[in-house]
Amino acid sequence: MVDFKGFETFCRGRAAEEMPTLTQKICGVCPTAHHIASVKALDRALDAPPPSAAERIRELAYHGFIFEDHLLHFLVLGGPDFLVPGEAPAAERNLLGVFKGPAGPEARRIFEIRNRVRKLSSVTSGDALYPVFGLPGGVSRAVPENARERIRKTADEAVSGARTALALFEERVLSHPVFEEMLRAPRLTHRTHSMGLVDGQGRLSLYDGQVRVTGPEGENRLQFDADDYPEHLEERTVPWSYMKPVHLKEIGWHGYRDGERSGVYRVGPLARLNACDGLSTPLAQAEAERMFDRLGGRPAHQTMAYHWARLIEALFAAERMREIAEDPDLTGPLVRTMPRRSFGQGTGVCEAPRGTLFHRYRVDPEGRVEDVDLLVATQHNAAAICMSVEAEAGEQVRGGVLTEEGMNRVETAFRAYDPCLACSAHLLRCSREEGPLRCCVYDEGGRLKSAF
Repeated sequence: MVDFKGFETFCRGRAAEEMPTLTQKICGVCPTAHHIASVKALDRALDAPPPSAAERIRELAYHGFIFEDHLLHFLVLGGPDFLVPGEAPAAERNLLGVFKGPAGPEARRIFEIRNRVRKLSSVTSGDALYPVFGLPGGVSRAVPENARERIRKTADEAVSGARTALALFEERVLSHPVFEEMLRAPRLTHRTHSMGLVDGQGRLSLYDGQVRVTGPEGENRLQFDADDYPEHLEERTVPWSYMKPVHLKEIGWHGYRDGERSGVYRVGPLARLNACDGLSTPLAQAEAERMFDRLGGRPAHQTMAYHWARLIEALFAAERMREIAEDPDLTGPLVRTMPRRSFGQGTGVCEAPRGTLFHRYRVDPEGRVEDVDLLVATQHNAAAICMSVEAEAGEQVRGGVLTEEGMNRVETAFRAYDPCLACSAHLLRCSREEGPLRCCVYDEGGRLKSAF
């Protein structure tokens, strides 16, 4: 497990307006998701509903982020398992190996388009890695009308890049023998509940919406506002992790198993496509229908299908960028509503690339944060990840021995989720049996200076 990160604790007492730029440092891969969830929590806590132009700017920046993050996973984090020739050594299972392999020309083109979308942040969020535009009640600057053509062009390129990625997936990943076996394997088909955001028409929403949970057979189980998540989702502590896994409260925790009577659910691209009624953009909707048809119907529970769903969402994000580029409100001059109060409680929600992300803050009358609760994607998926890792390890261990190839297969099952352990490791557990936590401070000479 990665090092402990105590954001829920050390954010207490900070000025509320610092939270969007502070919490995004939780993770270097998904900072924009934390930035957006944080600023939306402050919108509610401080009663500062953003004007339409601010919402369009935020949404444009966010869909650009989803697009480039999903393609990062496809080309760098998970794709090398299937886009690099099988005989290649472990040291070549990376982006450079992808570029050198048979998929190199298409991969280079996709990566170049991804980088152009990333550079669009100079117009929207101000920084490609750590956005600085979100403020309670809106954003820090308007988008000028003369930037619209650049946005249109970049959005068109993004649609083209996503379609190229899906074609590459169809040609080289779906037919890959390891992927094909793992996709069809019953051991990696977990019939869990699915959770994701939906808009007012029940369609996929990445930026905002209500939280919907569907059952293993696809039936709607729950739908609620972000503020109500503590009524439906329950965290628990485990002795072997800094992470607090989550389950459905009304069902309860019944162990690492799937099914209707299990409180285990999944989030992220595949779960979102399971939970929604459809997608609002035509190209992505057609691809989603193709995927479900090929997988035997909806909902789909094959873990390796997360890779496929991720690329469908990249196409959806690119199409939404193109739609927002035509929205007249995008370049409106009014980009912020000033907060109407200095204190209150609010919850912000968005769909991070890895799954549903909640930020919940309570702000005191002096404008400082009294309480922080972060519920991140890998917490939601924690139980399912354990199930997938255990299932694949059980398949690969032979006579008590796990080969390098077998270990890579276990990691392949893990990488399908695109887990963000840095985001999720924010609990410092200390049981009664272990005694109270003792912190010691030493000087440069190793001498104890204080203990508490």
